[in-house]
Amino acid sequence: MIVEHLSLVDFRNYATAELTLHRGPNVLVGRNGQGKTNLAEAVVFLATLGSHRVSSDAPLVRDGQEYAIIRARLSHGERRVLVEVQLNKQGANKARINGSPSKINELPRYAHVVLFAPEDLQIVRGDPSSRRRFVDQLLIQRTPRMASVLGDYDRVLKQRNALLKSARARGIKGEGLSTLDVWDDKLVSLGAEIINARQRLAADLQQPVAEAYAAIAGEDHRPQLEWALSVRGADPEDGESAPIDTDGVLSTAQCAEMFHAALLAKRPNELERGLTLTGPHRDDLVLRVRDLPVKGYASHGESWSVALALRLASAELLRSESPAGDPVLILDDVFAELDADRRQRLAAVTAGYEQVVVTAAVEEDIPEVLHAHVVRITAGTISDDRERQSPQKLRDARDAEPADAATAPETTSPASEKDETDD
Repeated sequence: MIVEHLSLVDFRNYATAELTLHRGPNVLVGRNGQGKTNLAEAVVFLATLGSHRVSSDAPLVRDGQEYAIIRARLSHGERRVLVEVQLNKQGANKARINGSPSKINELPRYAHVVLFAPEDLQIVRGDPSSRRRFVDQLLIQRTPRMASVLGDYDRVLKQRNALLKSARARGIKGEGLSTLDVWDDKLVSLGAEIINARQRLAADLQQPVAEAYAAIAGEDHRPQLEWALSVRGADPEDGESAPIDTDGVLSTAQCAEMFHAALLAKRPNELERGLTLTGPHRDDLVLRVRDLPVKGYASHGESWSVALALRLASAELLRSESPAGDPVLILDDVFAELDADRRQRLAAVTAGYEQVVVTAAVEEDIPEVLHAHVVRITAGTISDDRERQSPQKLRDARDAEPADAATAPETTSPASEKDETDD
């Protein structure tokens, strides 16, 4: 897949923005605070229906506006698709595909993107929610319908928690709360599907993660991915060490049976705390190297290698399963975080993808193999190095591109003067 052209309206610091991207490496260079990451974030949203920096959509809308628009022309071989999403501060977001209204959950069917960012270190070192978020965003790209399952689970969970809080406030005991059984059934049905899908994903990532880790670190530290399931008595959210799932992938029926039994066992505690204490919202993906948990034991370099391996494995999995071709790789200010050896190793294994987008504050941080088409972002203006070439050089460069490469003219795009939270 190729992102040929990106258009933004009232997204983050941009009043409007027009960006043409090309096959192969693309480099976005500019000082911090100019909006490089915002461009990457917009592309990622189309694939994951969320931001890698914030948990809600409201901050993505430019200050003082009610909605933002992300529009992109995508190339899947000879086929081109125009996708668009309107992000609303109030109410549900809206999507269009080739000009026709569409469900928002359809967007990941067309946009496949894997993002590498400094925030990835939180996947390894952060709390369990960081790892669940990583897994769930990949689930949505792998199986777009999971966006609806995850959304429905969150809504049912909120309703059940509200009922538990109300019961606690009124002093109602378990036997007097028959309506809780209805919410239990809904939660179990959705949650069992999520647990099963997450386990299958972890199993499928195991070998690609091991290979990617060896490629980046240059060593085999036997990285492992294992789920600590709250339905089996784990409680990672409360800091309790968890029994690790060692029985392979559980069937959806097995997950449902265990989930229902765990809810019944936890009900007295849940009524006391007014909170749902078991389910996929409290599970954790345990990462190990050298048979030790990465969190708390791995060095800084090992932690970065695991984080990068997770992203590379995600890209390889999507690449192997998608008929649309390679996912777009976005390396957002990552090279500044890595030592020279890891920079070269990461560049070598990503350069072969159909399209790579690299952002950097310092152009010299980018390895030569990825240093191709350069776009500069300065004082809120997007400008393309190709436009500053002589006419003959520009014609030669375009003649050398594949026939299905983007041909839309680049434009200079002013951003708003307000650059807060934009890099």
